[in-house]
Amino acid sequence: MANARDIQLDTLRAVAVTLVLYAHFLAPGGSSFLGHLGVRLFFVLSGFLITRLLLEARDTAEFEAGPALRSFYARRMIRIFPPYFAVLALVWLTDLEQSRSSLAWHALYLSNFWYAQRNEWTPWLLCHFWSLSIEEQFYLAWPLIVLLAPRRRIEAITIGVIAFSLAYRFYWPIAADPALARDLLPPASMDALACGALLAVRRARGADIPRWMRLAAPVFAAVFLLVVWSDPGPASSAWEWPRWLLVQVLPPVPLVTVVAACSNGLGGALGRLAELPPLLFLGRISYGVYLYHPILLAYAVKAQPWLPLNVSQQGPGRFLVAGAATLIAASLSWVFFEKPLNSLKRYFPYVARPRSRAPGEARLFGAAPALDLQRTEARR
Repeated sequence: MANARDIQLDTLRAVAVTLVLYAHFLAPGGSSFLGHLGVRLFFVLSGFLITRLLLEARDTAEFEAGPALRSFYARRMIRIFPPYFAVLALVWLTDLEQSRSSLAWHALYLSNFWYAQRNEWTPWLLCHFWSLSIEEQFYLAWPLIVLLAPRRRIEAITIGVIAFSLAYRFYWPIAADPALARDLLPPASMDALACGALLAVRRARGADIPRWMRLAAPVFAAVFLLVVWSDPGPASSAWEWPRWLLVQVLPPVPLVTVVAACSNGLGGALGRLAELPPLLFLGRISYGVYLYHPILLAYAVKAQPWLPLNVSQQGPGRFLVAGAATLIAASLSWVFFEKPLNSLKRYFPYVARPRSRAPGEARLFGAAPALDLQRTEARR
Protein backbone atom coordinates (compact mmCIF):
# COMPACT_ATOMS: atom_id res chain seq x y z
CA MET A 1 0.00 0.00 0.00
CA ALA A 2 1.02 3.63 -0.28
CA ASN A 3 3.84 4.75 1.96
CA ALA A 4 2.99 7.50 4.42
CA ARG A 5 6.14 9.26 3.21
CA ASP A 6 4.41 9.80 -0.11
CA ILE A 7 3.91 13.39 1.02
CA GLN A 8 7.41 13.98 -0.37
CA LEU A 9 5.93 13.53 -3.84
CA ASP A 10 4.07 16.79 -3.25
CA THR A 11 7.47 18.45 -3.00
CA LEU A 12 8.41 16.95 -6.36
CA ARG A 13 5.28 18.53 -7.80
CA ALA A 14 6.41 21.83 -6.27
CA VAL A 15 9.82 21.43 -7.93
CA ALA A 16 8.21 20.59 -11.27
CA VAL A 17 5.89 23.59 -11.32
CA THR A 18 8.69 25.91 -10.15
CA LEU A 19 10.79 24.81 -13.12
CA VAL A 20 7.90 25.66 -15.43
CA LEU A 21 7.40 29.08 -13.82
CA TYR A 22 11.11 29.80 -14.12
CA ALA A 23 11.07 28.90 -17.83
CA HIS A 24 8.01 31.04 -18.59
CA PHE A 25 8.68 34.03 -16.34
CA LEU A 26 12.39 34.38 -15.64
CA ALA A 27 14.67 32.30 -17.89
CA PRO A 28 16.94 34.50 -20.05
CA GLY A 29 15.96 34.41 -23.69
CA GLY A 30 12.97 32.21 -22.92
CA SER A 31 15.18 29.13 -22.46
CA SER A 32 12.77 26.22 -22.17
CA PHE A 33 14.79 23.20 -21.07
CA LEU A 34 13.93 23.58 -17.37
CA GLY A 35 10.25 23.88 -18.23
CA HIS A 36 10.62 20.77 -20.37
CA LEU A 37 12.18 18.99 -17.40
CA GLY A 38 9.37 20.10 -15.09
CA VAL A 39 6.72 18.75 -17.46
CA ARG A 40 8.56 15.43 -17.80
CA LEU A 41 8.67 15.16 -13.99
CA PHE A 42 4.90 15.70 -13.88
CA PHE A 43 4.51 12.91 -16.43
CA VAL A 44 6.63 10.46 -14.47
CA LEU A 45 4.70 11.26 -11.28
CA SER A 46 1.35 10.80 -13.06
CA GLY A 47 2.37 7.50 -14.60
CA PHE A 48 3.58 6.19 -11.25
CA LEU A 49 0.68 7.33 -9.06
CA ILE A 50 -2.15 6.43 -11.43
CA THR A 51 -0.73 2.99 -12.18
CA ARG A 52 -0.10 2.26 -8.51
CA LEU A 53 -3.63 3.25 -7.51
CA LEU A 54 -5.16 1.09 -10.23
CA LEU A 55 -3.00 -1.91 -9.34
CA GLU A 56 -3.87 -1.53 -5.65
CA ALA A 57 -7.57 -1.45 -6.56
CA ARG A 58 -7.09 -4.56 -8.69
CA ASP A 59 -5.46 -6.39 -5.78
CA THR A 60 -8.37 -5.93 -3.37
CA ALA A 61 -10.78 -8.78 -2.75
CA GLU A 62 -13.80 -6.70 -3.86
CA PHE A 63 -12.30 -5.55 -7.18
CA GLU A 64 -14.52 -5.41 -10.26
CA ALA A 65 -13.17 -3.88 -13.46
CA GLY A 66 -16.33 -2.06 -14.52
CA PRO A 67 -16.97 -0.14 -11.28
CA ALA A 68 -13.26 0.58 -10.89
CA LEU A 69 -13.08 2.11 -14.37
CA ARG A 70 -16.21 4.19 -13.81
CA SER A 71 -14.87 5.45 -10.50
CA PHE A 72 -11.49 6.27 -11.99
CA TYR A 73 -12.98 8.42 -14.74
CA ALA A 74 -15.44 10.08 -12.36
CA ARG A 75 -12.67 10.95 -9.89
CA ARG A 76 -10.46 12.35 -12.66
CA MET A 77 -13.33 14.50 -13.91
CA ILE A 78 -13.98 15.85 -10.42
CA ARG A 79 -10.31 16.71 -9.93
CA ILE A 80 -9.42 18.04 -13.37
CA PHE A 81 -12.45 19.41 -15.18
CA PRO A 82 -13.83 22.23 -12.95
CA PRO A 83 -10.77 24.54 -12.90
CA TYR A 84 -9.84 23.57 -16.47
CA PHE A 85 -13.19 24.55 -17.94
CA ALA A 86 -13.39 27.62 -15.69
CA VAL A 87 -10.20 28.83 -17.37
CA LEU A 88 -11.62 28.11 -20.82
CA ALA A 89 -14.78 30.03 -19.92
CA LEU A 90 -12.71 33.01 -18.79
CA VAL A 91 -10.66 32.93 -21.99
CA TRP A 92 -13.86 32.73 -24.06
CA LEU A 93 -15.43 35.70 -22.25
CA THR A 94 -12.36 37.91 -22.64
CA ASP A 95 -11.11 36.47 -25.96
CA LEU A 96 -7.52 36.86 -24.82
CA GLU A 97 -5.12 36.68 -27.78
CA GLN A 98 -8.16 35.98 -29.99
CA SER A 99 -8.29 32.46 -28.57
CA ARG A 100 -11.95 31.67 -29.25
CA SER A 101 -11.26 30.00 -32.58
CA SER A 102 -9.23 27.25 -30.91
CA LEU A 103 -11.32 26.69 -27.77
CA ALA A 104 -13.15 23.65 -29.15
CA TRP A 105 -9.82 21.84 -29.53
CA HIS A 106 -8.81 22.70 -25.97
CA ALA A 107 -12.23 21.73 -24.60
CA LEU A 108 -11.82 18.28 -26.18
CA TYR A 109 -8.29 17.91 -24.79
CA LEU A 110 -6.78 18.05 -28.25
CA SER A 111 -4.53 21.05 -27.62
CA ASN A 112 -1.43 19.09 -28.59
CA PHE A 113 -2.98 18.26 -31.97
CA TRP A 114 -4.04 21.89 -32.46
CA TYR A 115 -0.51 23.22 -32.05
CA ALA A 116 1.04 20.31 -33.96
CA GLN A 117 -1.14 20.77 -37.03
CA ARG A 118 -0.61 24.55 -37.03
CA ASN A 119 3.10 24.17 -36.25
CA GLU A 120 3.12 27.35 -34.17
CA TRP A 121 2.38 28.37 -30.57
CA THR A 122 -0.74 30.42 -31.28
CA PRO A 123 -2.48 31.31 -29.02
CA TRP A 124 0.43 31.36 -26.60
CA LEU A 125 -1.57 31.71 -23.38
CA LEU A 126 -3.05 28.21 -23.89
CA CYS A 127 0.10 26.52 -25.16
CA HIS A 128 0.66 24.76 -21.81
CA PHE A 129 -2.60 22.90 -22.40
CA TRP A 130 -0.71 20.54 -24.73
CA SER A 131 0.68 18.68 -21.71
CA LEU A 132 -2.71 18.57 -19.98
CA SER A 133 -4.11 17.05 -23.19
CA ILE A 134 -1.35 14.43 -23.18
CA GLU A 135 -2.22 13.48 -19.61
CA GLU A 136 -5.92 13.27 -20.38
CA GLN A 137 -5.24 11.08 -23.40
CA PHE A 138 -3.11 8.89 -21.12
CA TYR A 139 -5.91 8.74 -18.52
CA LEU A 140 -8.35 7.69 -21.23
CA ALA A 141 -6.36 4.67 -22.42
CA TRP A 142 -4.02 3.50 -19.67
CA PRO A 143 -6.62 2.38 -17.06
CA LEU A 144 -8.08 0.01 -19.64
CA ILE A 145 -4.69 -1.70 -19.90
CA VAL A 146 -3.94 -1.80 -16.17
CA LEU A 147 -7.38 -3.05 -15.14
CA LEU A 148 -8.23 -5.35 -18.05
CA ALA A 149 -4.96 -6.77 -19.42
CA PRO A 150 -3.61 -10.02 -17.95
CA ARG A 151 -1.66 -9.05 -14.85
CA ARG A 152 1.48 -10.90 -15.93
CA ARG A 153 1.54 -8.93 -19.21
CA ILE A 154 1.32 -5.40 -17.83
CA GLU A 155 5.05 -4.98 -17.25
CA ALA A 156 5.85 -6.16 -20.78
CA ILE A 157 3.22 -3.80 -22.21
CA THR A 158 4.73 -0.92 -20.26
CA ILE A 159 8.22 -1.68 -21.58
CA GLY A 160 6.75 -1.90 -25.08
CA VAL A 161 5.21 1.57 -24.72
CA ILE A 162 8.60 2.98 -23.68
CA ALA A 163 10.30 1.29 -26.64
CA PHE A 164 7.67 2.62 -29.05
CA SER A 165 8.09 6.15 -27.70
CA LEU A 166 11.86 5.98 -28.14
CA ALA A 167 11.45 4.62 -31.67
CA TYR A 168 9.10 7.50 -32.46
CA ARG A 169 11.79 9.95 -31.39
CA PHE A 170 14.41 8.35 -33.60
CA TYR A 171 12.10 8.68 -36.60
CA TRP A 172 12.36 12.47 -36.63
CA PRO A 173 16.09 12.79 -37.37
CA ILE A 174 15.54 10.40 -40.28
CA ALA A 175 12.65 12.54 -41.55
CA ALA A 176 14.74 15.69 -40.83
CA ASP A 177 11.54 17.55 -39.98
CA PRO A 178 11.68 19.88 -36.95
CA ALA A 179 7.89 20.33 -36.82
CA LEU A 180 6.17 20.75 -33.46
CA ALA A 181 4.53 17.37 -34.01
CA ARG A 182 7.76 15.66 -32.97
CA ASP A 183 7.29 17.01 -29.41
CA LEU A 184 3.52 17.29 -29.07
CA LEU A 185 1.94 14.10 -30.38
CA PRO A 186 1.21 11.46 -27.70
CA PRO A 187 4.13 9.08 -28.46
CA ALA A 188 6.59 11.89 -27.69
CA SER A 189 5.59 11.82 -24.01
CA MET A 190 4.68 8.19 -23.47
CA ASP A 191 8.22 7.26 -22.39
CA ALA A 192 8.05 9.48 -19.29
CA LEU A 193 4.50 8.39 -18.41
CA ALA A 194 5.33 4.72 -18.98
CA CYS A 195 8.59 4.96 -17.00
CA GLY A 196 6.56 6.12 -14.01
CA ALA A 197 4.07 3.33 -14.66
CA LEU A 198 6.90 0.78 -14.86
CA LEU A 199 8.10 1.83 -11.41
CA ALA A 200 4.60 1.18 -10.03
CA VAL A 201 4.35 -2.20 -11.77
CA ARG A 202 7.72 -3.30 -10.38
CA ARG A 203 6.78 -2.12 -6.89
CA ALA A 204 3.56 -4.12 -7.10
CA ARG A 205 5.57 -7.34 -7.49
CA GLY A 206 8.00 -6.43 -4.70
CA ALA A 207 10.82 -5.05 -6.85
CA ASP A 208 12.19 -1.54 -7.27
CA ILE A 209 14.08 0.31 -9.96
CA PRO A 210 16.90 -1.80 -11.40
CA ARG A 211 20.37 -1.39 -9.96
CA TRP A 212 21.74 -0.19 -13.31
CA MET A 213 19.23 2.66 -13.25
CA ARG A 214 20.29 3.83 -9.79
CA LEU A 215 23.94 3.77 -10.89
CA ALA A 216 23.29 5.39 -14.26
CA ALA A 217 20.95 8.16 -13.06
CA PRO A 218 23.72 10.62 -12.01
CA VAL A 219 25.55 10.01 -15.30
CA PHE A 220 22.39 10.57 -17.33
CA ALA A 221 21.67 13.78 -15.38
CA ALA A 222 25.22 15.09 -15.86
CA VAL A 223 25.19 14.36 -19.60
CA PHE A 224 21.78 16.03 -19.91
CA LEU A 225 23.07 19.22 -18.28
CA LEU A 226 26.17 19.24 -20.46
CA VAL A 227 24.04 18.83 -23.57
CA VAL A 228 21.51 21.56 -22.75
CA TRP A 229 24.31 23.97 -21.84
CA SER A 230 26.23 23.22 -25.02
CA ASP A 231 26.13 25.57 -27.98
CA PRO A 232 23.34 24.30 -30.26
CA GLY A 233 25.07 25.82 -33.27
CA PRO A 234 23.27 26.77 -36.49
CA ALA A 235 19.86 25.24 -37.14
CA SER A 236 21.27 22.97 -39.82
CA SER A 237 24.39 21.87 -37.91
CA ALA A 238 25.33 18.21 -37.51
CA TRP A 239 24.83 18.61 -33.72
CA GLU A 240 21.19 19.75 -33.94
CA TRP A 241 19.47 16.34 -34.12
CA PRO A 242 21.79 14.43 -31.72
CA ARG A 243 21.38 17.27 -29.23
CA TRP A 244 17.58 17.16 -29.51
CA LEU A 245 17.54 13.37 -29.10
CA LEU A 246 19.72 13.46 -26.00
CA VAL A 247 17.61 16.20 -24.39
CA GLN A 248 14.53 14.03 -24.97
CA VAL A 249 15.74 10.57 -23.97
CA LEU A 250 18.06 11.26 -21.04
CA PRO A 251 15.70 12.76 -18.38
CA PRO A 252 13.37 9.80 -17.58
CA VAL A 253 16.05 7.67 -15.89
CA PRO A 254 17.12 10.28 -13.28
CA LEU A 255 13.52 11.46 -12.85
CA VAL A 256 12.25 7.93 -12.13
CA THR A 257 15.11 7.46 -9.67
CA VAL A 258 14.13 10.63 -7.81
CA VAL A 259 10.44 9.64 -7.75
CA ALA A 260 11.38 6.19 -6.44
CA ALA A 261 13.50 7.69 -3.67
CA CYS A 262 10.84 10.18 -2.56
CA SER A 263 8.06 7.59 -2.67
CA ASN A 264 10.15 5.43 -0.32
CA GLY A 265 10.79 8.46 1.88
CA LEU A 266 14.04 10.39 1.99
CA GLY A 267 15.65 10.57 5.40
CA GLY A 268 17.96 13.05 7.07
CA ALA A 269 18.27 16.66 5.97
CA LEU A 270 16.90 15.96 2.49
CA GLY A 271 13.85 14.30 3.98
CA ARG A 272 13.19 17.24 6.29
CA LEU A 273 13.60 19.63 3.36
CA ALA A 274 11.20 17.55 1.26
CA GLU A 275 8.56 17.81 4.00
CA LEU A 276 8.65 21.55 4.59
CA PRO A 277 5.03 22.78 4.77
CA PRO A 278 5.43 25.57 2.15
CA LEU A 279 6.80 23.07 -0.38
CA LEU A 280 4.06 20.57 0.38
CA PHE A 281 1.40 23.24 -0.06
CA LEU A 282 2.91 24.42 -3.34
CA GLY A 283 2.85 20.81 -4.53
CA ARG A 284 -0.77 20.48 -3.48
CA ILE A 285 -1.82 23.53 -5.50
CA SER A 286 0.55 22.78 -8.40
CA TYR A 287 -2.28 21.91 -10.80
CA GLY A 288 -3.80 25.35 -10.30
CA VAL A 289 -0.40 27.04 -10.55
CA TYR A 290 0.29 25.27 -13.84
CA LEU A 291 -3.19 25.91 -15.18
CA TYR A 292 -3.47 29.61 -14.35
CA HIS A 293 0.04 31.00 -14.80
CA PRO A 294 0.01 31.94 -18.54
CA ILE A 295 -3.50 33.40 -18.22
CA LEU A 296 -2.43 35.65 -15.36
CA LEU A 297 0.73 36.59 -17.23
CA ALA A 298 -1.41 37.71 -20.18
CA TYR A 299 -3.47 39.93 -17.87
CA ALA A 300 -0.29 41.29 -16.23
CA VAL A 301 1.12 42.25 -19.63
CA LYS A 302 -2.13 44.06 -20.45
CA ALA A 303 -1.80 45.92 -17.14
CA GLN A 304 1.83 46.91 -17.80
CA PRO A 305 1.09 50.69 -18.03
CA TRP A 306 -0.09 50.62 -14.40
CA LEU A 307 2.65 48.39 -13.00
CA PRO A 308 5.97 49.67 -11.59
CA LEU A 309 7.86 46.52 -12.68
CA ASN A 310 8.53 45.28 -16.19
CA VAL A 311 6.32 42.27 -16.86
CA SER A 312 6.42 42.51 -20.65
CA GLN A 313 9.72 40.66 -20.85
CA GLN A 314 11.37 37.72 -19.13
CA GLY A 315 12.98 38.84 -15.89
CA PRO A 316 12.58 39.46 -12.14
CA GLY A 317 9.63 41.85 -12.60
CA ARG A 318 7.63 39.28 -14.52
CA PHE A 319 8.58 36.52 -12.08
CA LEU A 320 7.56 38.57 -9.04
CA VAL A 321 4.30 40.02 -10.35
CA ALA A 322 2.97 37.13 -12.43
CA GLY A 323 4.38 34.57 -10.00
CA ALA A 324 2.72 36.19 -6.98
CA ALA A 325 -0.59 36.54 -8.83
CA THR A 326 -0.41 32.88 -9.84
CA LEU A 327 0.27 31.66 -6.30
CA ILE A 328 -2.56 33.75 -4.87
CA ALA A 329 -5.04 32.59 -7.52
CA ALA A 330 -4.02 28.94 -7.20
CA SER A 331 -4.23 29.07 -3.39
CA LEU A 332 -7.72 30.58 -3.46
CA SER A 333 -8.79 28.12 -6.12
CA TRP A 334 -7.58 25.19 -4.03
CA VAL A 335 -9.17 26.32 -0.76
CA PHE A 336 -12.53 27.52 -2.06
CA PHE A 337 -13.03 25.59 -5.30
CA GLU A 338 -10.92 22.50 -5.90
CA LYS A 339 -10.64 21.07 -2.38
CA PRO A 340 -14.40 21.19 -1.65
CA LEU A 341 -15.11 19.52 -4.99
CA ASN A 342 -12.52 16.85 -4.27
CA SER A 343 -14.63 15.73 -1.31
CA LEU A 344 -17.11 14.37 -3.86
CA LYS A 345 -14.64 11.61 -4.70
CA ARG A 346 -15.86 9.67 -1.70
CA TYR A 347 -18.98 8.80 -3.68
CA PHE A 348 -16.84 6.99 -6.27
CA PRO A 349 -14.76 4.33 -4.49
CA TYR A 350 -12.50 2.17 -6.63
CA VAL A 351 -13.79 -0.93 -4.85
CA ALA A 352 -17.10 -1.51 -3.11
CA ARG A 353 -17.03 -1.55 0.66
CA PRO A 354 -18.46 -4.67 2.31
CA ARG A 355 -21.85 -3.86 3.81
CA SER A 356 -22.58 -6.55 6.37
CA ARG A 357 -19.32 -7.44 8.09
CA ALA A 358 -18.15 -6.49 11.54
CA PRO A 359 -15.02 -4.26 11.67
CA GLY A 360 -12.70 -7.13 12.61
CA GLU A 361 -14.15 -9.40 9.94
CA ALA A 362 -13.91 -6.64 7.33
CA ARG A 363 -10.18 -6.35 7.90
CA LEU A 364 -9.85 -10.13 7.63
CA PHE A 365 -11.55 -10.10 4.23
CA GLY A 366 -9.58 -7.17 2.80
CA ALA A 367 -11.87 -4.19 3.31
CA ALA A 368 -9.31 -2.20 5.25
CA PRO A 369 -6.89 -1.97 2.32
CA ALA A 370 -9.77 -0.78 0.15
CA LEU A 371 -10.55 2.00 2.62
CA ASP A 372 -6.86 2.91 2.83
CA LEU A 373 -6.83 3.16 -0.96
CA GLN A 374 -9.58 5.77 -0.92
CA ARG A 375 -7.78 7.85 1.71
CA THR A 376 -4.53 7.66 -0.25
CA GLU A 377 -6.10 8.74 -3.53
CA ALA A 378 -8.08 11.53 -1.88
CA ARG A 379 -4.86 13.47 -1.37
CA ARG A 380 -4.28 13.80 -5.11
